Amino acid sequence: MKLWGGRFTKQTDKLVESFTASIGFDQRLAVDDIRGSLAHVKMLGACGIIPQQDADRIAEGLRSILADVKAERFPFLVENEDVHMNIEKHLIERIGPVGGKLHTGRSRNDQVATDMHLYLRRETKQIIALLVELQQILIEIADANIDVIIPGYTHMQRAQPVLFAHHMLAYFGMFSRDIERLQDVLKRIDILPLGAGAMAGTTFPIDRELVARELGFARIYENSMDAVSDRDFILEFLSAASITMMHISRFCEELILWSSQEFGFVELDDGYSTGSSIMPQKKNPDVAELLRGKTGRVYGDLFGLLTILKGLPLTYNKDLQEDKEGMFDAVDTLKGSVVLLGGMIRTMVIRREHLAQTVKEDFSNATDLADYLVRKGLPFRQAHEVIGKLVLYCIEQGKFLNGLTLDEYVAHSELFGTDVFEAIDIRTVVDARDVHGGTGTKRVMKAIQNAKERTAAMGRWIEDALQNEDMEQ
Repeated sequence: MKLWGGRFTKQTDKLVESFTASIGFDQRLAVDDIRGSLAHVKMLGACGIIPQQDADRIAEGLRSILADVKAERFPFLVENEDVHMNIEKHLIERIGPVGGKLHTGRSRNDQVATDMHLYLRRETKQIIALLVELQQILIEIADANIDVIIPGYTHMQRAQPVLFAHHMLAYFGMFSRDIERLQDVLKRIDILPLGAGAMAGTTFPIDRELVARELGFARIYENSMDAVSDRDFILEFLSAASITMMHISRFCEELILWSSQEFGFVELDDGYSTGSSIMPQKKNPDVAELLRGKTGRVYGDLFGLLTILKGLPLTYNKDLQEDKEGMFDAVDTLKGSVVLLGGMIRTMVIRREHLAQTVKEDFSNATDLADYLVRKGLPFRQAHEVIGKLVLYCIEQGKFLNGLTLDEYVAHSELFGTDVFEAIDIRTVVDARDVHGGTGTKRVMKAIQNAKERTAAMGRWIEDALQNEDMEQ
């Protein structure tokens, strides 16, 4: 007999029972469901809605079930539909009819919403912690390779030389924005829906503020209908997760290019590469490729929930059962991706000698040559034309700018002097960008120091943020 079966005269069709059951995936919410129930029953007893001795007995039963769940010995059954009914039915079997008082003053509608708020709040904080660890790896790599120069690109064409450290810190900036987005999402996650009932509230004199304090929520939903139907907080998380995965994918795309024979900038560790079943010479960047591919998976989770929600009238509809699998998938995919990316870049080998030669074999110092003429008094547009013709001359002669003689320079402009060779030296070109946010060595060293200070501050934030979360899953 279903716990809700009083109005029914027939058993649920077995196919319908299987089709509508969510226990196959929502059992992941079991710990959060019990946390919410413990807070709820504490409030029921404190408010005198049920006798305190009953509240204590229910709480004791819930804690024993929690122990079974954590020990992975709790029997989740499809016929009990979902995580809530599995736990409640088992509670009644364990402590008797008094267990049926647990559901006083609440509905599965506000109960499941609370579970998801609890789950996603904790997971979001954990993801932020993982992103900070990834940032620390980027700082370590940047700090250890402050002297390495690589080609910078626009339109996938050589543009200007930059410090490898500067390139790494560009991703530090991206992940910083990802962290800020997730911190902002937490503001909408950290709202308690419990107490909204099925959709209109409850007739019992509950104390929602007590429950909020018990569960560590910053505030409470002001409207019961909004509380049970809101999934914006999941959408916002999925959106932030999608942007973070996009940044991971961009990084992986560069690692795939850089590790190719055509670039040869880095070599990925064997532990993050695979071979070919037919070509024995191959070392494939499969981890980077798969991370790039999984980005589309998280995008799909976002668009799936957007599609589910777009036509739903207020308030709860069974469609909302489909909100969980995408959320779980995005959490798992993002957490795994952040960890794998960190391991991959920490273990990669930077081919310093090859890079030192590479940056000498292009025209990425051409802008500095134009700036040289500007400093000699030539308008930039005229200087641009002179250097453009000089580059064309080099191409025709099979030379690079640093391989020309002074006579060849003077043939294109009498403004050139012997100081031109210092002006186009790659190290000079890099360090000349001595502006805030530029690739000059002093600026990048300062940026590394600032990054260290930011991650240290974030470490303190994470410690505070996680102190009230139940981390034992």
